[in-house]
Amino acid sequence: MKIDIHRSATDRVIAGVIGGIAEHFNWNTNVTRLLFVVLAITPMYPGIIAYLILWLLMKDPIKD
Repeated sequence: MKIDIHRSATDRVIAGVIGGIAEHFNWNTNVTRLLFVVLAITPMYPGIIAYLILWLLMKDPIKD
């Protein structure tokens, strides 16, 4: 099962997941990354789990 959001090819730190989400929804990438960091440091690490799941589900970046 794949979702219709691509990982970012240009705005990436690890896999381009957060950059792809920010591009798709037209959000500020730094604010989106900050949100994921906050989720990652909360108990039970929902940000890290969500990142790994999205990495598997999101399509590869579109190469221009």
